[in-house]
Amino acid sequence: MRRLMIACALSLCLNTAATSEGTQSFDQIERGRYLAILGDCAGCHSRPGGKPFAGGLTLTTPFGNLVTPNITPDQDTGIGHWTADEFVSALRDGRGHNGTRLYPAMPYPTYTRMSDDDVVALRSYFSTIEPIHNPVVSNQLPFPFNIRLSMLVWNAVNFTPGRFQPDPTKSQQWNRGAYIVQGPGHCVTCHTPKNILGGDKSDATLTGATLQGWFAPNLTMDERTGIGRWSAQDLVQYLKTGANAWTLASGPMAEAVSHSTSQMSDGDLESIAVYLKDQGRPATVAAEPAPNQNMLRTGEAIYKDNCAACHRDNGAGDSGLFPRLAGSALVQAPDPTTLIRVVLQGSRAVSTTAAPTAPAMPPFDWRLNDAQAAAVLTYIRNNWGNAAAALDARTVTRARASLSANP
Repeated sequence: MRRLMIACALSLCLNTAATSEGTQSFDQIERGRYLAILGDCAGCHSRPGGKPFAGGLTLTTPFGNLVTPNITPDQDTGIGHWTADEFVSALRDGRGHNGTRLYPAMPYPTYTRMSDDDVVALRSYFSTIEPIHNPVVSNQLPFPFNIRLSMLVWNAVNFTPGRFQPDPTKSQQWNRGAYIVQGPGHCVTCHTPKNILGGDKSDATLTGATLQGWFAPNLTMDERTGIGRWSAQDLVQYLKTGANAWTLASGPMAEAVSHSTSQMSDGDLESIAVYLKDQGRPATVAAEPAPNQNMLRTGEAIYKDNCAACHRDNGAGDSGLFPRLAGSALVQAPDPTTLIRVVLQGSRAVSTTAAPTAPAMPPFDWRLNDAQAAAVLTYIRNNWGNAAAALDARTVTRARASLSANP
């Protein structure tokens, strides 16, 4: 009964917001616009060169490809024909138009934590954006994953609906950061490792995960593989500009910075930093076996010839231009996916208003064979105080093949 009453109240508010005029409606729409920034809706629902929110971006998952849908208010190909209740259900329960079950690539497992007022505001905003006629076939998964009824099982195992509950023992700022990270910001979706069904491993929240051919780093206070050495200001600077003394944002995080975090308020960025800096330290990881000395010597020679000019002999890099390698959490991550990708394909950092340079690293796939790439990465991961597992040529070979198939 309480659920029905909430749904009815939300429906009334949503329909009223779409038709009413005045300061209150404008404020609600503007709040919704900001929530769309917090949720990085444009990042997923806008393909490169396409219209905002018109969908068409392909997402590669371990189960196959999904294409993000059109969420403009177009009546034929967007969500203009959705009822208010259907919009609420999509965010709260993973059920869209006519009860269609959504895949968790749409992060309803975190959006379910959003407050009633925020859901109302988001709906209000999306009712005002430009309708774009853009038909999208979202479900491109192979059998049997294309059967949406399978989400009944997935939800039973991996999805817990419910609103965010503030921690009364924490500050208002901490709770605001927790709300963003756990809710609309869906940081836990990208930075938490997955189980065999693709659900979050709740006992390893924010410890890092591989997706879209990149490794989303550990965001816990681990000093070797997490953000334990970062200050709160380092975090704010990174989210605001895409760069700090430790690293530069590239790959999917560059998109998140561009579409989302760089446009957040300073207060919200500071709240996120306060929350993340309060996350517990995970258990100490067992020491990795020392790499082969011959491999390290080979890697050192390759590094001096190809990397030292930018990243320096001491691995210190150049803040804002060339990432620091010494003490880098990403360099020491247990999953080397991002490092291998950057060495083979190169990368360009994000450009923001506060840091417009967007420095780039050139690709070395043409210059280094698999054994050489493994050697230089092993050297980088085990020098200047770094400590991480050695790589072998076969790991790079597999990564090279994967990148060729999914550039």
